[in-house]
Parts: sequence; structure tokens; C-alpha cells
Amino acid sequence: MARPADPEVRCPADPQGDAGGSGGGMPEGCGRYVVGLIGSGIGTSLSPQLHEREADELGLRYVYQLIDIDDLGLGAEDVGSLVAQAQRLGFRGLNITHPCKQAVVRHLDDLSADAATLGAVNTVVFTEGRAIGHNTDGLGFTEGFRRGLPAAPIRDVVLLGVGGAGAAVAQAMLRIGVGRLTLVDLDRERAHRVRTALAADAAGNAADISAVGVECLPECLLTADGLINATPVGMTPRHGTPVPPELLRADMWVADVIYRPMETELLQDARSRGCRTLPGGAMVAFQAAEAMRLFTGHEADAERMYRRLCASIESGSERCGVGDA
Repeated sequence: MARPADPEVRCPADPQGDAGGSGGGMPEGCGRYVVGLIGSGIGTSLSPQLHEREADELGLRYVYQLIDIDDLGLGAEDVGSLVAQAQRLGFRGLNITHPCKQAVVRHLDDLSADAATLGAVNTVVFTEGRAIGHNTDGLGFTEGFRRGLPAAPIRDVVLLGVGGAGAAVAQAMLRIGVGRLTLVDLDRERAHRVRTALAADAAGNAADISAVGVECLPECLLTADGLINATPVGMTPRHGTPVPPELLRADMWVADVIYRPMETELLQDARSRGCRTLPGGAMVAFQAAEAMRLFTGHEADAERMYRRLCASIESGSERCGVGDA
């Protein structure tokens, strides 16, 4: 497919006013917000309804647009032009998801401390002519873990996948107080880069962080208290599991950052073997609530967003994606 030289981002019509854009749609502080999500295969994402329905509860004029690079015939390397065009159109900000979380970093004017450490961004805020990158994935995972796996042992945890979401989850586990964290990735060099960045950020933290290739996964799981899947394997419509069921033990817990389906094949296997499990829904809701706060300055109700997300999935609105809200 030919790649357009100048990809088009459209600012959607405001259901309560005129269309957005650089010519009078949305000056900062006006109370109207146009935001969006850039990523691959996001055409049926639940993010628009998750954000817009919470905005309705808060009394905000808020429009959420999907910008699917697949539909545009683009790749992750084109994310910079999409960000620039959204900024010109008057968007208040953007969520960024797979595969653009790391590619977008070099196109931004500044980064929050967490985003700089992780080298990954899932939220971009446009303010005073500048594009500022943030990462709310770690906060989302932390809140989800605390509410979904209270008192779970974290002496020895294996994290599978250290891309944009995985790196944030690794940082979250270090802050929660993990004793030993093993980073496992198909790209061993990427795992080592993330380990180096996290070790520097966690100076003084007593955690033991190691990085290995996927061939080491069976051995790593022999003594692990818990396993976290931060890969897209198992995400609708792609089925499958990243971990052979025979590697799971009844005395371990298993978490997945995927929330569609809420019960992935990995979690089904884990539950059938007696493991405690944690789906990715709470992570999505809490990181989305924090993104809304960054976009609008208003505190979103993350618990309400989580309940609504679960209700949408249970009612049959289940769609494909991982951490894309």
C-alpha cells in the first residue's frame, strides 16, 4: 500500500458546538476538549466510549477520535506527523498505543520523568504550543494490582514483554516492592536496555533486576511467585497464549495487561490450574482516568470507568486491544 506523504487527521464535529481545529475550535481553557488515540488496529477500541461517557458525567464537552495507522496506510515511524497535525488542528492531547509508544518519544518537546525513564509515552498533552509526553500505564497497573491481587507475594516476579506497556509495568512492580524481577523478551537486547534504565531510575532500591531471552522462561517460572504478560499474544482477534500451560503452578499468580478479552487463554489456563489471576481491565481504567486528568484538569472517577468498561465487555461490546485507552 502506498504511504500518503501528508497523512490526514480530521477534527471531529462537536456535538455541542462547531468543529474543532486551529481556526477557533478549541483554545486552551475553553472547556471543550478534542482528544484522540493513535495506534494500529484500533478501529473498534472501547476508548471513545470510556472517555466520552466519563466526560458526560463530569459535564465536559469532550470528543475522542481514533487515528488508526493501518487505515491510513502508515507505520509507527509516521507517528510524528500525526502528532504534529493533531496539534495544528487544536487537539488537547492524544493517547498513544501499540506500536507507537516508543516511536513517538523523539517527536515531543518534553517528557515527564516516568516517560523519560521508560522511553515510552502513552499520553501526549498539548500545552502552550508544546507537546509533552507522559506515561500513565504504570499508575494504571499499580492500582489494578493492589485492588485485584491484594497481599500477593512479590518476592520473585517474571515479566514477559518489555515494550511500551511492559516497561511501565516493570517500573510499577519496582515501586510496589518486588524482590526479584526478571524481564523476558523476544528481543534480549531490548530487555537489557529496559533493565539498565530501570536500574538507574531505582538507585537505592534493593530489587534484583535481570533480563533474559524467551528461551529462559521455563527456568524462570520454576520458582516465580507471579507472572505478568505484557505482550499482545492472546488479544482479540488473535488467539493463543504466550506461555505453555504446563509451566504454570497452582501456587503462583498470573496477570495479563490485555483486557479484551477480559479472560485471555493464559488466564483461563492459569485459573484452571488454581492460580490467582488479574485481567487488564483495571489497568486500562485507571490509566485512562489519569490521562483524562492530564487532558482536562478534572479528576475522573476511575472506579466508575472500570465498572462501565466491565459492563461493556460483559454486554458483548468486547473488542480488540491491549492497554489502548
